[in-house]
Amino acid sequence: MRERVSNVLRNLSRQKAFYFFTSIGNYTGESAASLKEFMDKINEVDAKSLMFHFHRGDFEKWIAEVLEDRELAEEIGKMRKIDVPGGLLRSRLYEVVSRRYQELTSWLRFTVENTSINE
Repeated sequence: MRERVSNVLRNLSRQKAFYFFTSIGNYTGESAASLKEFMDKINEVDAKSLMFHFHRGDFEKWIAEVLEDRELAEEIGKMRKIDVPGGLLRSRLYEVVSRRYQELTSWLRFTVENTSINE
């Protein structure tokens, strides 16, 4: 479990980063090479970019296949199924991703602290 959590939280190479576009061929100049960076970029990129990727399932795919966090990918997929309105997308997406990020970092911190105590 610790290895899996560390894997989700790792920094990726730029080749595996998520690149934000507003439409096909229109790169925003923004990318994210970790879950933390992705979480931060949600509040920075153009809302058109969030809508573009959200409706295509790009966030789910990148999170599931590259970060290897199926649980978070499924949460985002549930949002897509209920069709979160554009105005709420940024806040709802940030809420889901930040909650998962906090959960994983807290778990990792807890296991590291307990490992140190037991050694």
